[in-house]
Amino acid sequence: MHDTPSQICDRHPASADLSAEKGPNDSNFEDVAAVTGVPEATLYYYFAGKEDILAFLLEDLLKDISDAVTTIVHTDGSGAERLELVIRAQLRAMAQRPAVCRALIGELGRAARMPAIAEMINTAYQQPVETLLVEGARDGSLVAQPDARSTSIALFGAVTINALMYLVTGNHLDETVVASTLSAVMLDGLRPRTGDQS
Repeated sequence: MHDTPSQICDRHPASADLSAEKGPNDSNFEDVAAVTGVPEATLYYYFAGKEDILAFLLEDLLKDISDAVTTIVHTDGSGAERLELVIRAQLRAMAQRPAVCRALIGELGRAARMPAIAEMINTAYQQPVETLLVEGARDGSLVAQPDARSTSIALFGAVTINALMYLVTGNHLDETVVASTLSAVMLDGLRPRTGDQS
């Protein structure tokens, strides 16, 4: 019985690091098999090529973000409080997979499954964040957004790029510090102002 792709990455995190760190051009199935002990035939069984390994790793990262965001959306708290938790959850997931995140810089645009990944981002992050923006406007913790979809995309981009800048330079990504900074910059701009008449 073959390991599933998730089991390979879960049991052999070094394979994920190797594939992401070296990228599809420089890593090969022989390298991954040597690091993990998983036969090359098993890797070929699940992945058509090296780009498929990277695409899978990105999808796996997005699944972790999606699971965390889904849990947060369904918890108690104001829209603003839950939005701050979403930012922390995304940073945490990225900090736990620095090699995969570093590979985003050079390889994301070349990944074979970009349309599927874009749809996963939409489902995993943008739609739930849109819901929080609407609920935050309703409960008064956030200002109403003229286009919640664009705002959710902007939030995802800001958090992603901020995390990547830490990870590609080899600096420690401190989830608490970065989340607090991003919240101050982004969420304070979304919150209603005391005495705001508009």
